[in-house]
Amino acid sequence: MKAGYLLATLLLLLVGKVEAQTLTVKDAISRALEKNHLVRAAGHEVTAARQMSIIANSRYYPVISLEETLAASNAPTQTFMMKLDQARFSQDDFKINNLNHPSTWQDFKTTLQLQQPLYVPSLSPLARIAAKEAEKSELGLESARQDTAFQVFSLYLEARKSEAQLKAADKAVADALENMRLATVRTAAGVGLRSDELRARTHLSMVEQQLFTARNNLTLAKLRLAITIGWPEDKGFEVPTESENTFAKLLSDDTTKLALETRADLKQYQTEIEKSEAAVKLANSEYLPSLAAFASYQLNSKDAPFGIDNDAWIAGATLKWRLFDGFRRGAERSRAVAARSAAREMFDNKANEVRYQSKESLLRREEAGKRLEVARHALVDAEETVRLITKRYENSLATMLELLDAQTVLNQSRANLVEMETGYALAGGRVYYSSGTFLKEMLK
Repeated sequence: MKAGYLLATLLLLLVGKVEAQTLTVKDAISRALEKNHLVRAAGHEVTAARQMSIIANSRYYPVISLEETLAASNAPTQTFMMKLDQARFSQDDFKINNLNHPSTWQDFKTTLQLQQPLYVPSLSPLARIAAKEAEKSELGLESARQDTAFQVFSLYLEARKSEAQLKAADKAVADALENMRLATVRTAAGVGLRSDELRARTHLSMVEQQLFTARNNLTLAKLRLAITIGWPEDKGFEVPTESENTFAKLLSDDTTKLALETRADLKQYQTEIEKSEAAVKLANSEYLPSLAAFASYQLNSKDAPFGIDNDAWIAGATLKWRLFDGFRRGAERSRAVAARSAAREMFDNKANEVRYQSKESLLRREEAGKRLEVARHALVDAEETVRLITKRYENSLATMLELLDAQTVLNQSRANLVEMETGYALAGGRVYYSSGTFLKEMLK
């Protein structure tokens, strides 16, 4: 019975390991671009903006409509016109009593209408505004993809860091257990102090608490990453702790030039300038006349819808020119010009910000590289210090307090190295993120 239980437990563990798929950073980013809600929402906004562009261009085409109306009345003028439209007007209808007090009459009117704009100055700027709005939404989608990809990269590094910190915490617990064993052995041999054993046990309790925190941090980091990339809740994954930093080294001038050419958010500001220029043209078009053609074919019937007692048609053109509107057009033009100036200022400000971010990312990456180098040396020194003090303690040449202080420094050095490795990888990714090529580099 016991053997069967152990076998079942082993099978469950093996199944769990099979289900826990190894997730690479490239896989995580690719999945996020497909499943992330913000990216998908930006995609829907692009579709909506494109439809608005189609709507704006549809104003160039004719409008054809069919209308069926039923009306009944005993008003003199109404019945008079109904009978005329139906070709049912007779000599009796000219009698004074019939003209003044007609009987109730009804009319089914079928109308086929066509309206065609010939010259409407506002149509071209409206279509351009809609086209620029669609272009802006497409750039917004690209910006959302870049932001999401970098967010996934950051969360992936956080999960990888948490995994490494958990391993470091495990090692710290193992070292603390060894220190407590040494103190216990020395106390049992009569060459150690009871206080050393108590200090070692207290130190063990502290690192065990840190181990609990490290486990929770890893669970939460993986959960956050899973939510961002749309990973199924019932499916586990593993994040390898090996470094995947494959970024090439960019020079300052290259990064800034790339950023000014490729950053989608900067292009959005440029598109906003072009959109505001179209808005100025739209305001100017309000001073010009518009010309449209129209045509209509009409059927009238007394007794049935779509009946033909009589038919008629009309066609013509309309010229409309607004001469005065209470200074509204002047105010709208001034507003459009001011909005265009504001868009240009916003673009210049964003361009300066992009230049700063590009240079900052390079400096921070250089700084992170030096900090990582120092952290690696510090870990080597801390390990050697613990080794030497452990030997001294075994030979009664050092106290447990000195050993635990050195062990604490070693634990901190391990954690700091993990932090610096993550920071260096993140700084490398930020160089490409600030240049607008992060997604391109990650999906190579």
